[in-house]
Amino acid sequence: MASNRPAPEAPFIPAPTESETFGYGSYRADEGPWEEWNPTEESITPVRGRHRVAKQRGGFARSSTVLGVGVIAAVGAGGMASANTGKPPVSLSLPDLPSMGSLFEDGSSPAPEASTTALSDVGVTPADTERNTGAGETLRNRIMAQAEQQQSKADSRATAAALAAAQKQSADAAAKAQKEAAAKAAADKKKADADAAKAAEAKRLAELAKQYTLPTSSYTITSTFGQAGSMWSSGYHTGLDFAAPTGTLIKAIHSGTVTQAGWAGSYGYRTVLTLDDGTELWFCHQSSISVSVGQKVGTGDVIGRVGATGNVTGPHLHLEVHPNGDATGIDPMVWLRGKGLNP
Repeated sequence: MASNRPAPEAPFIPAPTESETFGYGSYRADEGPWEEWNPTEESITPVRGRHRVAKQRGGFARSSTVLGVGVIAAVGAGGMASANTGKPPVSLSLPDLPSMGSLFEDGSSPAPEASTTALSDVGVTPADTERNTGAGETLRNRIMAQAEQQQSKADSRATAAALAAAQKQSADAAAKAQKEAAAKAAADKKKADADAAKAAEAKRLAELAKQYTLPTSSYTITSTFGQAGSMWSSGYHTGLDFAAPTGTLIKAIHSGTVTQAGWAGSYGYRTVLTLDDGTELWFCHQSSISVSVGQKVGTGDVIGRVGATGNVTGPHLHLEVHPNGDATGIDPMVWLRGKGLNP
């Protein structure tokens, strides 16, 4: 806290013994005389800053006791005088502290109350308050602007992340749709290829059907290939039986050459027709044979008649198919269907 400059020391000037004294009946050496002193702007250090002594009610400041005594003595000597410099006197502000009388009290009376004014608010001018308020508002606005900027950046990042997620989801959906479309196209192509192949096979079989025919008509399938039974010496049926009345015509299934024609034991009367690819067709249990060995026949030509010769239980045509003339035959039903025929 700033304080007043110490007063210059007054030169000692003896005063007449008759001069008026202060507070005593006779002259005292310690009463002066003193040089009159008025504080001015040059002699007083201006109070700066906001740190000031809190005001208190009542009396002079204890630290100003000497100054007060000097002022009183000066008044008694001849009164206050103006400064010789010609400048107007400057008022001196003294903090309100307990009175001088309180210094000598025995403590029986209550102490004066201290001022409630905060040290940081003493001497603060409206301009200072306005300046501080403006600075605080500027700082607040700056903080709010930074917060808004950070929030804007966070919102931008969140928007960018959401956009990226949406783009990824859209890309994934597009890829999935493309994959599904490709799979569907492949399935459709496969189905179309299968349908085309099936149509081509049907056309081929139709063309073959013109070259092949069933061996007889007005028949009933009674025994199939591989059927087990004790009536067959091999333990299973080796051909396909077309049951029909005796004398029913037997036709050449396809064009070929007659390689056997005659009695064949348990097969009865049998005709063997060899096709151009080497496949042998056996027509067994005939009642009569209409062709001879070496004879070439065409599709649908009559080669014999249904009978019950050999090891049989009734009139029927026993048909066997032997690819390449093998001793073991194959299922005639499958072979006939492969030629476009449906027994």
